[in-house]
Amino acid sequence: MKVLHKLFKRKVKGFTLIEMVVVIAIIAMLILLIAPNLFSYRDKANNTANDAFIKTVQMQVDLYKDEYGKNITVSDMHDKNYLTDNQVKKIEANHITIKDGKVIAPKN
Repeated sequence: MKVLHKLFKRKVKGFTLIEMVVVIAIIAMLILLIAPNLFSYRDKANNTANDAFIKTVQMQVDLYKDEYGKNITVSDMHDKNYLTDNQVKKIEANHITIKDGKVIAPKN
């Protein structure tokens, strides 16, 4: 019996395969619980940024309307420096329109 005990006695310290599998399983479960929350926060942040952009464009439309008082187009506002190149690109990318002095964004 002593001979068997000496043969199978672990001398190297470390983790067993089962311990590693358990740790990996716990980490995977935590990731599965946390990941959806991270994505929802990112979506909320994007929605807030889009709402702020629409309000900014609406303020610029109002200023343009007060000064020029005519039909408002994105190209006219850009020509008169009420909108930057980046704002025009974002308006076009998000399919935002201006109708009767109101900024209209499509519903997501």
